[in-house]
Amino acid sequence: MSGAPTRLPLQGAGIGLRRDLLDELEDAPVQVSFMELAPENWINVGSALNRRLRGFAERYPLVCHGLSLSLGGREPLDKQLLGNIKNFLDEHRVCCYSEHLSYCADEGHLYDLMPIPFTAEAVRHVAARIREVQDFLERRIAVENVSAYIALGGTMDETDFLNRVLEEADCNLLLDVNNVYVNSVNFGFDPREYLAQIPAERIAYCHVAGHDRRAQDMIVDTHGAAVAAPVWDLLEEAYSRLGVFPTLLERDFNFPESGQLFDEIARIKALQKKWRTAHAA
Repeated sequence: MSGAPTRLPLQGAGIGLRRDLLDELEDAPVQVSFMELAPENWINVGSALNRRLRGFAERYPLVCHGLSLSLGGREPLDKQLLGNIKNFLDEHRVCCYSEHLSYCADEGHLYDLMPIPFTAEAVRHVAARIREVQDFLERRIAVENVSAYIALGGTMDETDFLNRVLEEADCNLLLDVNNVYVNSVNFGFDPREYLAQIPAERIAYCHVAGHDRRAQDMIVDTHGAAVAAPVWDLLEEAYSRLGVFPTLLERDFNFPESGQLFDEIARIKALQKKWRTAHAA
């Protein structure tokens, strides 16, 4: 997988396709431009759910966000899982597959996303595994910057590590703006300076989500609340600095009335229109 990164056939604002939202999303308003799902939650589902998924795939571009490849792990990549994912991506004409820039297995699944130390050795290790995944899937993937709660040390900062992985693996970026904000509070850096280091041409699409503030200097990324005001501000900053890119609202539990979710989708689209107009002026 080589050559310059290319923009995906995505635009506008998307939402996560969660089973608890299936009924509401059957009648989603025109503001919803694409949908995202975790393939592990949909591979080999029963015929009724599969029919409903096919219906969504016929109406919306789909993207897949993986949960369990463990790109930063030491155990061999799960080729059976990768084979299932490849078949799933092809069957439903999924236009982008992404995974977390973290690890989640160590002699068994850890059921959490563990941070990777920011070292040159880790860059080489993770980039090699990403290239292996891309070769297997025969497509470029995107990796997501993740939230973290402890600093593991290392020889570079997060953006240096991220950029070196993107370059060495020749992959795309799923930019999670909420995770940028969460880490900026947890580790005391300027999130705008973080965005200034992001290569815009690598961005496949973006996540925004809610979080839980546990203390003045501790935020936990939960996807269980409305998007907070500072995250909306940072999304605007991203559009201002990097251009307008497809953006997805993540919500995994504590679902409000569907109208509130669609209001957040509409807010994303309004910001996109504002900054698309500003960049064109």
